[in-house]
Amino acid sequence: MICQHFHLNIDLSGISQGWLCHKRNLNIATVPHQPIGTAFLNLIKLIIFVCVLVFQYTRVWIPDPEDVWRAAEIIKDYTEGEPILYLKLEDETPLEYRIGPKDNALPFLRNPDILVGENDLTALSYLHEPAVLHNLKVRFTESNHIYTYCGIVLVAINPYEQLQIYGEEVINAYSGQNMGDMDPHIFAVAEEAYKQMARDERNQSIIVSGESGAGKTVSAKYAMRFFATVGGSANDTNVEEKVLASSPIMEAIGNAKTTRNDNSSRFGKYIQIGFDRSYHIIGANMRTYLLEKSRVVFQAEDERNYHIFYQLCASASLPEFKDLALSNAEDFIFTSQGENIFIEGVNDAEDFEKTREAFTLLGVNDSNQSSIFRIIASILHLGNVEICSERDGDSCHILKNDPHLAHFCQLLGVELEQMEHWLCHRKLVTTSETYVKNMSRKQAANARDALAKHIYAHMFDWIVEYVNKSLHTSSKQHSFIGVLDIYGFETFEINSFEQFCINYANEKLQQQFNQHVFKLEQEEYVKEQIPWTLIDFYDNQPCIDVIEAKLGILDLLDEECKVPKGTDQNWCQKLYDRLSSSVHFQKPRMSNTSFIVIHFADKVEYQCDGFLEKNRDTVYEEQINILKASKFQLMADLFQDTNKDSSISTSSSSKSSRVNVRASKPTPKVPNKEHRKTVGHQFRSSLQLLMETLNATTPHYVRCIKPNDEKEAFSFESRRAVQQLRACGVLETIRISAAGYPSRWTYPDFFNRYRVLMKKSDMTVGDKKLVCRNLLETLVKDPDKFQFGKTKIFFRAGQVAYLEKLRADKFRSACIKIQKTVRGWLQRVRYQKIRKSAINLQRYGRGYMARRYAEQLRLTRAALIFQKQYRMVRERRDYLRVRQAVVTIQAFTRGMLTRRIFQEFLLHHKAMIIQKHVRGWLTRRKFRRARNAAITIQCAYRLMRAKRELKQLKIEARSAQHLKKLNTGMENKIVQLQRKMDDQTSDLKTQNEQLVVAKASLGSEVNKLQKELEMMRSRQGDGSQLTSLQDELEKLRAELQEAHTHMKKLEEKHSNEKMGLEQVSYQSLKGRKYIFFLQGCHCFIFCFTCNSVGRVQAELDEERQRYQNLLREFSRLEQRYDNLQEAKVCFQPGHKRNNSTQSSLESDSNYPSISTSELGDTDDAIHLIPSEMGVEKAAMDIGVFMKLQKRVRELEQERKRLQVNLEKMEDQMHTFSFSELRPCIRGRLALPVLRQELESENKKLKNDLNELRKAIADRASQNSSSNELQDGYNLLLGQLKAANEELEVRKEEVLILRTQIVSAAHQKEETTNQIVTSDWGYLNEDGELGLAYQGLKQVARLLEAQLQSQARKHEDELAAFNTQIELLKDDIEKKQEMLNHTMSLSPEAQVEYSVQQEITRLTNDNLDLKELVEKLEKNERKLKKQLRIYMKKVPDMEGERAKPQLTRQVTVQRREKDFEGMLEYYKEDEALLVKTLITDMKPNAVSATVPCLPAYILFMCIRHADYINDDQKVHSLLTSTINAIKKVLKKNNNDFEMTSFWLANTSRLLHCLKQYSGDEAFMTQNTAKQNEHCLKNFDLAEYRQVLSDLSIQIYQQLIKVAEHMMQPMIVSAMLESESIPSLAGVKPMGYRNRSSSMDGEGPGSYTLEALIRQLGQFHSVMGEHGLDPEIAGQVVRQLFYSINAVTLNNLLLRKDVCSWSTGMQLRYNISQMEEWLRGKNLHQSGAVVNIEPVIQAAQLLQVKKKTSQDAEAICSLCTSLTMQQIVKILNLYTPLNEFEERVTVSFIRNIQVTILHLFNHRGRQDSRTHWKTKNLPTDQQWSLSSLCLCLCKSSRMWY
Repeated sequence: MICQHFHLNIDLSGISQGWLCHKRNLNIATVPHQPIGTAFLNLIKLIIFVCVLVFQYTRVWIPDPEDVWRAAEIIKDYTEGEPILYLKLEDETPLEYRIGPKDNALPFLRNPDILVGENDLTALSYLHEPAVLHNLKVRFTESNHIYTYCGIVLVAINPYEQLQIYGEEVINAYSGQNMGDMDPHIFAVAEEAYKQMARDERNQSIIVSGESGAGKTVSAKYAMRFFATVGGSANDTNVEEKVLASSPIMEAIGNAKTTRNDNSSRFGKYIQIGFDRSYHIIGANMRTYLLEKSRVVFQAEDERNYHIFYQLCASASLPEFKDLALSNAEDFIFTSQGENIFIEGVNDAEDFEKTREAFTLLGVNDSNQSSIFRIIASILHLGNVEICSERDGDSCHILKNDPHLAHFCQLLGVELEQMEHWLCHRKLVTTSETYVKNMSRKQAANARDALAKHIYAHMFDWIVEYVNKSLHTSSKQHSFIGVLDIYGFETFEINSFEQFCINYANEKLQQQFNQHVFKLEQEEYVKEQIPWTLIDFYDNQPCIDVIEAKLGILDLLDEECKVPKGTDQNWCQKLYDRLSSSVHFQKPRMSNTSFIVIHFADKVEYQCDGFLEKNRDTVYEEQINILKASKFQLMADLFQDTNKDSSISTSSSSKSSRVNVRASKPTPKVPNKEHRKTVGHQFRSSLQLLMETLNATTPHYVRCIKPNDEKEAFSFESRRAVQQLRACGVLETIRISAAGYPSRWTYPDFFNRYRVLMKKSDMTVGDKKLVCRNLLETLVKDPDKFQFGKTKIFFRAGQVAYLEKLRADKFRSACIKIQKTVRGWLQRVRYQKIRKSAINLQRYGRGYMARRYAEQLRLTRAALIFQKQYRMVRERRDYLRVRQAVVTIQAFTRGMLTRRIFQEFLLHHKAMIIQKHVRGWLTRRKFRRARNAAITIQCAYRLMRAKRELKQLKIEARSAQHLKKLNTGMENKIVQLQRKMDDQTSDLKTQNEQLVVAKASLGSEVNKLQKELEMMRSRQGDGSQLTSLQDELEKLRAELQEAHTHMKKLEEKHSNEKMGLEQVSYQSLKGRKYIFFLQGCHCFIFCFTCNSVGRVQAELDEERQRYQNLLREFSRLEQRYDNLQEAKVCFQPGHKRNNSTQSSLESDSNYPSISTSELGDTDDAIHLIPSEMGVEKAAMDIGVFMKLQKRVRELEQERKRLQVNLEKMEDQMHTFSFSELRPCIRGRLALPVLRQELESENKKLKNDLNELRKAIADRASQNSSSNELQDGYNLLLGQLKAANEELEVRKEEVLILRTQIVSAAHQKEETTNQIVTSDWGYLNEDGELGLAYQGLKQVARLLEAQLQSQARKHEDELAAFNTQIELLKDDIEKKQEMLNHTMSLSPEAQVEYSVQQEITRLTNDNLDLKELVEKLEKNERKLKKQLRIYMKKVPDMEGERAKPQLTRQVTVQRREKDFEGMLEYYKEDEALLVKTLITDMKPNAVSATVPCLPAYILFMCIRHADYINDDQKVHSLLTSTINAIKKVLKKNNNDFEMTSFWLANTSRLLHCLKQYSGDEAFMTQNTAKQNEHCLKNFDLAEYRQVLSDLSIQIYQQLIKVAEHMMQPMIVSAMLESESIPSLAGVKPMGYRNRSSSMDGEGPGSYTLEALIRQLGQFHSVMGEHGLDPEIAGQVVRQLFYSINAVTLNNLLLRKDVCSWSTGMQLRYNISQMEEWLRGKNLHQSGAVVNIEPVIQAAQLLQVKKKTSQDAEAICSLCTSLTMQQIVKILNLYTPLNEFEERVTVSFIRNIQVTILHLFNHRGRQDSRTHWKTKNLPTDQQWSLSSLCLCLCKSSRMWY
């Protein structure tokens, strides 16, 4: 290839391979401005110049009169100067193509086949008209793609068929995507506008243009549908539905059937969709332009009037329309002029219903709707009013009783006579007079038609204004997107005023389009920082000046309208005179009433007839005044302002547009503002306003193309298409792009595509930009052919094709080398096969010879063997015969010998049997004797043991333990015995007194008698009297002895009763303090009964020793208490449940307990026991109890020993004497002191123990938060309290007994004192009273010491209180000073000062807290260390505790509680319950507990309400629960974890309500315990249904949240990421991604691992929250369904991913996801079935696609795909290089036929093109809960 370089303002030289070029100088500025079609062709023909050498087989385009361009191939090399180029057409027809200055220029080159069908026309290597036309035709006819990009323009070709590419799933697929990522679509343009509005904070516009029938209205409708779906309103106003509802209304009143389109928009409209700051739709506004009013009164052949007329006539039979007097549309002139009132496939009656529904949705009430329909019907009747001409021809009249006129006046509510008069007359007003002039029939008909048009135009404006009011919002509009649906360039055989205005508007739009395209192209180059030469592009400003400048066409038209007798001819003549010098204006040769304007698209000849009339839009004022007087308000309102614009509805003025812009050019000045504005002036003003709006926004262009005039589906006429391409500016875009650098590649894509052209050394360089630069500088020598930007490489036209040729050559040489190697390998394989065959033949031949020789050897050997065997058999037979004879003889001999031996053996055997029986009898007899002796010995021994046990039982029966058991409940008996004892005591006292009196009297009598006897002796001295006196004395002594005996008996009786009472008292008392007291009582009684003080003194010494032991035990406990006090600050007990079998040893034990007696002193002591202590502290507390109880048992033993001693002493009570009473009195005096000391020490021990328990309780209460542990200890507290209450009762009884005993003792003491007082000196001779006084002094000192300690304690407390008061006073003074200082400051300074003070305070508090935290951390470490030590000691302590239980104590087993599974709560706490369990509940807080814990708690609350039969409580709780869950989910509507948590809890609550509902259907799998928990009183079936619906809503929300999180990942992970490295190839697309789409846009690139990781996170969260596996599996199925839908939809919408390598990548990705399912044990969930369509699509991309067998295989393989989807994928299938063939059209047709045959055979038909991202059906089957409800019904919940 030899090329020479040339320099032009536009350089298109690099578009050829194999062209030798001459250097020419050409300036485009010298080329005159021509229509774009011819100008562009001439430009290209001038640049593509004569070549020296053209290679054979080059493919080109040549002009064709029918198809515009035709493909051909050069069959002979061409040399410069040759006049003929030899070509071959596609049908193999040879052609001689003449080349020369007068004939044809060199033909255009064709693009490589791999570039044919590109999404973007600017990506083509050769940019010219035939390439563009061919690419559009291939995409439209072969691939059925109606959308194609051309730079920033979207070219839309009308398919004349309903396509399934506008569903919601397609909208979702395009939402959020960049414009170049997906196939061309109107949704892609809409998404681009929406994205730029949100990102750039700039208003946007979508300009949809094209000629009638090209599909503008449909495109605009789908764009608005996209905005309504993506930017739906944030509240419930449904603004987006109203915006969409405006379309049926505007189509009904503004669209009509034309020869080119069945639904042609006969007006232009610009709809502004307003958005708030969140980019939700808040309202809309509509402007309309140039309604075609003439269609109301006239329609051409095969055309219709506006749809609303035919819709109303089709519904005339409805009852509400009887008053309209309508009939068939054929009966009215205004609807029957086109002679065809029907449209194929359109039902006017159904469309009318849709129109009425749209009116209702927009708020048009029935009254206004009825008025609108009355006006429309009146227009039809007005058209049928017949006007008859008078004979003179200058006047006319209307027939009397014309029914249509009557209906017209009745429907509009006007006077019939007035309307009849002014339809035939007109009023002329001069300066002096007013005339009424008759009108001719033609003038009257024109006036009637003008009135009809005027009425319809005003009604149209009113409807538009009402629609705008309905769409208006009071919210502030942040930004808007405008959709301009405006008529395209039109040229007909007869072009009038309407076509002139339409083409004028298109000139303005084309100018704005050219400027925007050039601006974008320039911005792209500036952004990439590449140098380029500014080009001159076609500017149509001169043509616009001809139309709108001063003294232009419109200006002259307005001027002629002001002339009283102005005519169209005069105006046309003025145009010839004024504008003939302009290049863009021409006069036709054969006409004087028309003119030609050279527009940017084509020359258009306009007929002047009717221009003035249409521009004036004249309506007689008299007729308008009649309408103003209508009795219908709506009709009168339409004509209140007659000066209002009559031809255009600009319902949105500059106020509502909210666009503050400056016009690029000043608006032409209106000549006379006093007169009403003409139609042309109004249209020019509104167009100027539109251009200002568009210039203030970012435009997006949609050019609609009509492929044929016959409206055939997917039929493409090249001639019609190229006319529209030239007219809509698409080729201008191509020209501007071709003038610069049309092909653009990113560095990574270029590297991946063309790395085959690099050297191995270049591949090692890490910088890809440097590698690409070096490669291009090596391959392309001309540096002007490419430029390096920041992120892209820019190429001139043709350079990509050149690089593709080099790449293809590289591949071709590689293929040749591969073929050479393969062929050599095949020949070697063939030679090796031949050689192997020869060797095999030789081997088989030699084998055959060897086998024959071996056969001969075998036969010889066989003969020898036969001989040997025969001889052997013969000899063997002889041997066997001899051997048989010998054996027979031996057998008979041996038989005889054996029989003899058997007889002898039989005799011996019988003898042995006899011996056996005899010996057995002897042995049995000996055994019986021994057994009898043993039994006798056993009986004696057992008798002895029984006696011992009896004796032991008797001893135990007499023991205190036995008496305890026997005397249980003897309290009443004790009272009775006490009363009896009191009575006997009183009797004894009386008898003692009597005895004393008798003794005293007897003593006095004895003394008296002695005195008398002495006197008598002295007097008489005789013996007889002495004898008598002695006898009498002996008698008295006998009586005294008898009295003494009686007194002794009474004392013995009293002593026995007293001992019985004491025995009963000992059995009922418990506790160490009471035992000490009774021992003291025994000692007290013993002092009066014992005669040995030494024995009592020894026992007191032993008691003192035991007291010392108790003191040592107290010291040890006190030390332990101090140790616990040190750990008090940092002690944090664990939350552990106490053993349910642990009971109160004090309450149930049969043995006395020191702890319970101490705790029983006060009720306050009960609450000192920690109810929430941990297991370790509880174990230590029990250990203390056990040790104290051990001490009590020792005291019990000591008590028994003392009781035995007491019994011995009482046996000696009758022998005591007064001489032994002195030591007893001394012991009695010392005993109260000892008892008081013991009681004080006991009280001190009790207080210390209570303080210890209180400290432990405080620590436990500060750190415990377990309600379950609280319940267990509350139960323990209750039992302990009951035990202490029982002890209190026993204590009172003991006190009563003590009082009684002391009183009895006092009585005996008084009796004794009477004896002692007689000898008090004797009693005090050893200082007993002094000892008693010393004891009292010691007691006084003890009491004084206690009082002093209490005083000191109170003094210390008083000093502490005084110190605290002083500190508080100082603090108050400081605060008062601060307050005074603050009040003296200004308000600002006060705020600042208060902030500073608060900061200082917070800082100090923070420091204090920090120190506290450090201290707590230190203590925590210490505690942990101690805890580990204690944990090691726990087993030892448990062992120590177990030992005494085994020896002495009976373990009390707690009976297992019968839990009911209920929770009680107060009604007033319901709000707090719901707030705690639902509103404030965090999933993390209960993640480590039982799954679905809130659901179980709520259900147990429901069970309690059911248990107490409170229906209001159930209703309130369930309603509050459901509402709270809804509020939480609404608040966290984007939180997957929260949604999953409440889905699990809601479903679990629903399942519990089902499982425990009592229905047999749900109870089959319950246990007996679970069936007991069923609801008893209420049937909650309705609430179950509500919860089921709520679960489904939460499930759908969960799916929505998950899909929203996965949506950005799916496409990137499944289709774009390279899971298999270096597999994906890059196609030479060169797509020019818009800078606005790519800057800062698009999510990050996600890999398959990220998607799988996200799925794993979803699954783990659902598992943690206890979601049912069935629901979790269903969620996974739904997510896989979404992955399938999104992946498949993107596959169907992206041509770049439909390749073999993408299929391989996709299949690998799916296998990885299947592996993840197996790893999570979800392979049986059915998720794989949901991605079966994607699997089949991946296989479809990989299979062969050539033969009919391949087609059948595809049909049998792709059973989950529809025919449309299979065909779409095959059409989109794109080879990555030229060695891979495209799918042929015939193969696709074969596929369609085969699939249709299969569908007909199977009876299945599915017309889906895209996969809907719908939700799968929700399966709400309930699952059985394995948890038993285990909370007691009486437990309460506190918050």
